[in-house]
Amino acid sequence: MDTDGAPRPSAAQPPDPGRCVDLREAYEGAGVQEVLDELDRDLIGLRPVKARIREIAALLVVNRARQQVGLETAPPSLHMSFTGRPGTGKTTVAERMSKILHGLGYVRKGHVVTATRDDLVGQYIGHTAPKTREMLKKAMGGVLFIDEAYYLYRPENERDYGAEAIEILLQVMENNRDDLVVIFAGYKDRMDVFYHSNPGLSSRVANHIDFPDYTAGELLAIAQLILASENYRFSDSARAAFAEYIQRRMQLPFFANARSIRNAIDRARMRQANRLFSRMGTALTRQDLMTLEAEDITASRVFQGEVEGLDPAQPLT
Repeated sequence: MDTDGAPRPSAAQPPDPGRCVDLREAYEGAGVQEVLDELDRDLIGLRPVKARIREIAALLVVNRARQQVGLETAPPSLHMSFTGRPGTGKTTVAERMSKILHGLGYVRKGHVVTATRDDLVGQYIGHTAPKTREMLKKAMGGVLFIDEAYYLYRPENERDYGAEAIEILLQVMENNRDDLVVIFAGYKDRMDVFYHSNPGLSSRVANHIDFPDYTAGELLAIAQLILASENYRFSDSARAAFAEYIQRRMQLPFFANARSIRNAIDRARMRQANRLFSRMGTALTRQDLMTLEAEDITASRVFQGEVEGLDPAQPLT
């Protein structure tokens, strides 16, 4: 039994050298295939990312099978680095990865705890250690996802306490590697500097996955998935207008891939609501209530070369 009263994974049973194992049975029985199918269904594109997750899943299944037949092997290092711009699916993939790890018995709970520098680093002496350990306690048995991890390290400030948080993370990553997976995430160039500045950290992170930007076609497909999930649709002219919106928005500052697309859809829905509200007293059909028209898209300030919904004093990271 583990500390929560739940039985430990079957891998804790004595190995049987004469046993045969069916990898397909292990793969499907742990729910791995179901999670990978979810990943394909819920995320457009990201082929290199999905391929890498499948490779890691295969390694974990084979490693578990080796244990079951008594083949001694060092446990795989599961700590990861997800690099890419905002809105490329890093958090979603972390959630799916946690399900795979839980299904195969590598972590007890399979939950994801998201943290930033503010959750881990204190502002005065003696404050950082309890904050960091509290977040690690919450994540134990699952995945700790540290977004914009490079902000933990600020060498230009000799009074900064980020180094203390990193040292605690390193210790727990090593000592609790059988029940905690840490995923560091952020922009690739900044993460490269972060790892070069922390050799001990770099040596503990074996799985590096880069999340590419979406193409314009993929972003349009994402927009249509978002609309369908909320029972909306584009008219033909609105679809063409949104395709043009994507091309323009990708050239403007602070573009955040799928996150920017979701924000654009939310604003288009608001314009549609105002357009329909102006027709008060007129009967509206189901199609009227579902359909976004071109004018709901082209009213965006993006068509005037401006970034919508952004306070210039608070740049999007």
